[in-house]
Amino acid sequence: MDHFTTQRPKNWLVESILVRIFCCLPFGIVGIINAANVNTKFDSGDIEGARRASAEAGKWTKIGFWVSIGFFVLYIGLMFLGVAGSLLSLAAFN
Repeated sequence: MDHFTTQRPKNWLVESILVRIFCCLPFGIVGIINAANVNTKFDSGDIEGARRASAEAGKWTKIGFWVSIGFFVLYIGLMFLGVAGSLLSLAAFN
């Protein structure tokens, strides 16, 4: 495969930064590190290494996003149960 005819793999940098800021710090950092390696490896001619780095960046970015969504749903669920429990305890005493 020729370096000049091969399309550069997606680097996931923007998505990794957004996950790092808004979602999950550790997974976002791993995503950013791998995203930064995509362009470096591609520019040095390591096409397969760039593809692997892209896959890793995408994996960790998606994991960070979905873990954060899971924790958010769990948080909302626990808040709902806490409010419902408070209302039930108030109703029991009245």
